[in-house]
Amino acid sequence: MSKREDIISFAEEEYILPETDKPIELLNHQKRVLRDCFTKDNKGKFPYQNIIYSCPKKSGKTEIASLVGLWYSLTQGKYNEIYFLANDLEQSQSRGFKRAVNAISANRRLNWLIPKRSTIENTRTFTEIQALSSDYAGVAGANPGLTIWDELWAYFREPSRRLWDEMSPVPTKLNSLRFIVTYAGFEGESELLWDLYQLGMTGECIDEEYNIWVNKDASLYMYWDHKPRMPWQTEEYYTQQRKTSRPNAYARQHENRWVSAVSGFISMDAWDACINPEMALTLPGLAEPLFIGVDIATKRDSTAIVAVYWDKVLKRLRLASHHIWQPSIKEPLDFESTIEDYLLQLHKGFRIGAVYYDPSQFVRSAQFLRGWGIPLFEYTQVPTNLTTMTQTLFELIRSKTLEMYPSPELRKQCLDCVIIEGARGMRIAKEKASQKIDAIVALAMACQAAWDGAGITPLPESQPDSISKWGFEPASISLVEGEEISGITGKSKWRI
Repeated sequence: MSKREDIISFAEEEYILPETDKPIELLNHQKRVLRDCFTKDNKGKFPYQNIIYSCPKKSGKTEIASLVGLWYSLTQGKYNEIYFLANDLEQSQSRGFKRAVNAISANRRLNWLIPKRSTIENTRTFTEIQALSSDYAGVAGANPGLTIWDELWAYFREPSRRLWDEMSPVPTKLNSLRFIVTYAGFEGESELLWDLYQLGMTGECIDEEYNIWVNKDASLYMYWDHKPRMPWQTEEYYTQQRKTSRPNAYARQHENRWVSAVSGFISMDAWDACINPEMALTLPGLAEPLFIGVDIATKRDSTAIVAVYWDKVLKRLRLASHHIWQPSIKEPLDFESTIEDYLLQLHKGFRIGAVYYDPSQFVRSAQFLRGWGIPLFEYTQVPTNLTTMTQTLFELIRSKTLEMYPSPELRKQCLDCVIIEGARGMRIAKEKASQKIDAIVALAMACQAAWDGAGITPLPESQPDSISKWGFEPASISLVEGEEISGITGKSKWRI
């Protein structure tokens, strides 16, 4: 066997890291897994068709996937097909596939491998490496030698499952296999990965130190590690991660543990740290514009309006006012005497920058209020918007960039909030129908309105051009000890 055909020798001599301009230095656990999975028997066959490489975040999974894909393309015959698969095309191009392109660029001896936007062509063996999204319909008829799956925990939709079925190992190829790099997922949601994990755990544990399991009946090799083994995974790094991550997120990403998709929104300690006991409702005449969130229910849930504003001096978002109404089936909410009247009173006493509302039950009222010059903007509570506003509120509370007056009812509603996590991110929800969280939803919408800066009524033309539509400059919000919130929504950054 030549050195190139041995994956360890290839890695240590030809897989060049562009950051160091030197070959990768594999650690013992990486060598163990690669030798177990890519050493052929006397018939030239690999021992497993399904390989799971799972370990904590920042453990070099992407680099290992790139190494496997590149090595396979150079050693496993002509006219082969290799696919890097991810939830979307951008992810598939920017992770393992991109690292393979970088390794080719760093090694002149591999100049007969030609990278393109989403493919790498081997001009000697006519093997092709391709980056694909989870569009299963586009791969019908594929004849893969190797498929590399990135973060399989996020494959929870039916098209993803069909893609998995479509790209199964090909029986007519001697060494057709799947290589999966991932960390743990969510119980009850990441079903594809969960099924594979359970299949692995019903096999035999062949290494307790590295937590390696083998299910020969399923031709499955599973390396499922919980221990950080890379030199950069220091205690300092994990101390910082524990402070800035929710417990479930930390356990899943940094300990590689399965977690529930539902967890508490934020600790009450973090909420209470944002409370200023000397602060009260904001009186009319405030110079800064209000940004308002409206969450509406006509019969069962409560209806809430929450207003916030940016404080230029304190450099934080402040709670200006809130109001909650509780309708019933017998006495549904009268919009004119409640929501409309409340917003008109705010309009008379304050300058309103934007009102975010879900249009499902508020179309007539929105038209009426716009007639009074109130800038209302639809913010439909679809998963994308719910995820965005939830993340924004979470970051503002976590960083103590939201200051609030004491309110037992707001605190109670925050306590009743849970987070449902998925591939798209996290969103606010409630566990029981009887719980009320509408004021927290409205608070999140108000914070999002303040953050976005989209569609706000321009100030008079006499204002200087350097002033934004809200009356302050675009930049970033300065936080404690030089930290900055940036890119929470990917839309705007602001300096107070």
